[in-house]
Amino acid sequence: MSETAGPWPLISSLLNYRSHGITGALSEDKSSTPTATIASEEPLRTVGDTLPQDRGTKAWLTVFGGVVILFCTGQVTAFGAFETWYSEHQLHDVPLSTISWIGSLQLWMLYFSGGFVGRIFDAYGPHVTLIPGSVLLILSTMLMSICTKFYHFLIVQGFLTGLSYGLLFYPPFAAVATHFTKLRATAVGITIAGSGAAGLVFPVFYRQLFVRIGFGWTIRLSGFILLFLCVLGNATITSRLTHQHKFISPLPDARVLRDAPFILLVIGCFFVNFGLFIPFTYLPSYSVTHGVLSSTSLYIVSAMNGGSVVGRIVPALIADFVGRFNITAPCTFLMALLAFVLWTFARSLAPVMAFGILYGCFAGAFLAMQIPCVTQISDIKEVGTRIGVLYSVSSFAVLAGSPTAGAIFQAGGGGYTGMIVLCGMLNLVGSLLILLSRLRVDGRLLVRV
Repeated sequence: MSETAGPWPLISSLLNYRSHGITGALSEDKSSTPTATIASEEPLRTVGDTLPQDRGTKAWLTVFGGVVILFCTGQVTAFGAFETWYSEHQLHDVPLSTISWIGSLQLWMLYFSGGFVGRIFDAYGPHVTLIPGSVLLILSTMLMSICTKFYHFLIVQGFLTGLSYGLLFYPPFAAVATHFTKLRATAVGITIAGSGAAGLVFPVFYRQLFVRIGFGWTIRLSGFILLFLCVLGNATITSRLTHQHKFISPLPDARVLRDAPFILLVIGCFFVNFGLFIPFTYLPSYSVTHGVLSSTSLYIVSAMNGGSVVGRIVPALIADFVGRFNITAPCTFLMALLAFVLWTFARSLAPVMAFGILYGCFAGAFLAMQIPCVTQISDIKEVGTRIGVLYSVSSFAVLAGSPTAGAIFQAGGGGYTGMIVLCGMLNLVGSLLILLSRLRVDGRLLVRV
């Protein structure tokens, strides 16, 4: 489009967006549902009253800043490494299912805070939560280095660090969504790959340094690294929206409860998130019971997160061409299938590692696709709120997931079959509900949704 004066370039952009926007053919199909039409005609009010251009220095700097900030929050996916260390050192006399509450509380705080953090973003922009979240993350990390008892870790690592993750996690996604339309899934996938990269790096980082310089100094060193990264991320993330900077209710608009595709998506993601982190938490200990060395088991977590990095980027690239829902539903189904078929029969390092990598890949795809699916069926001015609603509802799933699996493990006399079945069933139910959401947007199977 040329940069000539007058209204015609903007009108041309709008017409082009309506014809070739996020949902493609949906906007021109008169048989499409009202929700699908709304999704394809996504209203925007951006700085300079121009549509996101999918390019430009500020847009890609925001993606870069998002990767950096998400790398800081990515330690949450490496809790399996902490759990193994705690069970052998500081908390050796605490049951494994009890230790898992630290990681579950951390995840719950990250997810549950999305409701109000998303609303704050829509009103004030990203930095109102990014800056205090960065300060809290550094403070809680330094405090964690001197923790010795279970309740210390529960308060500091579970509650405070989890809250800081929540303050940092959502603004990058919402900010990236304001800069991109056609490449939104790709941009969000690259952004969320930051947390997967952290899950790949941090377990090895901790395992190597815990035994060399001790737990306390390892955590302090990570705190200094996080300080540098938080400063870098805060300096590069921007939003294209003109935020109102006025008081808003912390509760979302009741209209979201009447949006059937959104509600089905939220419920489906609830079930998937309930089972999603069970392998991330228990696969290391599962491998140890089948003859894998404890020192080697921690690398399984890194392998899972390595697969997750691939899963967050490659399916996102494909999704912008074949459809976000068309990627999300099959990936969650494959997570269930892997649990039933591969994890159930994995009895040595090679199949356990294979399951970890493949499961991590499809789990990463699901994590990367939740937000593009939400933005596809939402008004861009409400995207922060709706992302927050999805994660707040899912927070109760991630809070209960690992402890429920741990309780089943203990009830089964130390057998893992029950938790494997639980993981598979939850992912299966979630995939079916996400498929129903996709069919409510457009009932035709061979269209891009």
